[in-house]
Amino acid sequence: MAISTDDAIRFGFLLHDVSRMRRVVIDRALKPLGITRSQWWVLCNLSRRDGMTQTALAADLELTKVAIGGLLERMETAKLVQRRFDESDARIRRVYLTRAGHRLVRDIRAQVEQIELEILGPNSEADIQTTVQSLHRMKLLLLQKIGEPVEE
Repeated sequence: MAISTDDAIRFGFLLHDVSRMRRVVIDRALKPLGITRSQWWVLCNLSRRDGMTQTALAADLELTKVAIGGLLERMETAKLVQRRFDESDARIRRVYLTRAGHRLVRDIRAQVEQIELEILGPNSEADIQTTVQSLHRMKLLLLQKIGEPVEE
């Protein structure tokens, strides 16, 4: 079955809208923790790949080097992250969660767990698995198209 251009465009807009609205709902849920979207996004990325290079983190968050530098500086001051020079190349800086950062990630997860379940609630487990598989295949294809390394 061929997918029409109109369906493909509608899918893209729907995916974008759902992602944007999800971030807004999560922002509201995390407001009591006193962190910004940029901060929780850094923490969540590092919880998946602690020790990322500052450049890779900037790319994943679609931030400039200056913007990520300032954000990480503020997060270092708050003792949430630590930047260290790479052991094999002193030009590269890696970013790590501190103990306080790990604690905040746990708090973030606890705060959004129920919301995530509610968002997924109207769907069956099979629906979710099919959607995850489809999105994963699309992500792999997009990574290839933009020349990024394919994730494991």
